[in-house]
Amino acid sequence: MKDLMSFSIVFIIIFTTVLCSHAAGGQSEKLTVYTVNYPLKYFAERIAGEHAKVVFPAPPDVDPAYWMPNAKTIAEYQQADLILLNGANYAKWISKVSLPRSKMVDTSATFKNRYITMKETITHSHGPEAAHAHESTAFTLWIDFDLAVKQAASIAKALSRRKPELKDTFQKNHTSLENDLVTLDQEINEIVAKNKSLPLIMSHPVYDYFARRYKLNIKSVHWEPDEVPGDEQWIELRGILKDHPAKWMIWEGDPIKKSVERLKTMGIYSLVFNPCGNVPKQGGFLSNMQGNVNNLKLIFINQ
Repeated sequence: MKDLMSFSIVFIIIFTTVLCSHAAGGQSEKLTVYTVNYPLKYFAERIAGEHAKVVFPAPPDVDPAYWMPNAKTIAEYQQADLILLNGANYAKWISKVSLPRSKMVDTSATFKNRYITMKETITHSHGPEAAHAHESTAFTLWIDFDLAVKQAASIAKALSRRKPELKDTFQKNHTSLENDLVTLDQEINEIVAKNKSLPLIMSHPVYDYFARRYKLNIKSVHWEPDEVPGDEQWIELRGILKDHPAKWMIWEGDPIKKSVERLKTMGIYSLVFNPCGNVPKQGGFLSNMQGNVNNLKLIFINQ
């Protein structure tokens, strides 16, 4: 009997040690988070810090809104702890595959009533990608920094649900990110307040939320920065300028010299406001957005 009691005590000690060790390991184990664009990756990294591995697997030369991952990458999304979605009909491949609903987080679900419905459908291509259409819902939500704040809040809540013991850490990190986004929002409002009626040409229809938030007077064309516009595109631009005498065109990325020079002959200057849907060539989300803000000063303050 004594031997049996001794064995039982030893077993309980070993079992308890293993159980506690497993629990401790579970708490320290990193979450795996997959995102559908770079802004969500940045937000998740800022909020989760060292407690998550955040993956955005799209190649650098594609538009994530229209990218289609291969079977291996889809399987990696399926195995993730969380899958962060942009919403607003972004990353259209999501509707074509099977992903675990319990892991999917629509970061714009709380403000669907603020989606912008586009008035027209335009079909064109992005470099090596297939032709596609800009459909009914605009999706570049995060360059309205008020909406970006709400997306970040959704991410913080989702992370806290997965790791409640880290809720305070996630909230602290989220507050820091929110302060940065609010600062950008305030800066832009102050800059454009100098002349909100100023007519602008946007090289691409991805600035709808940006224009609405900051009450900008814009018209959009459908030009790619790395392609020379065709004759029909130049004719379209001249038609727009008759009633919208813009002196600036805002591009998603650095436009080729030939386009810049021809625009100059028309009295139109070029600058870049990079939406950062994909990973920027240099710097991160915040530094690129601050660069965008500085570029806006050239139009509204230093003109």
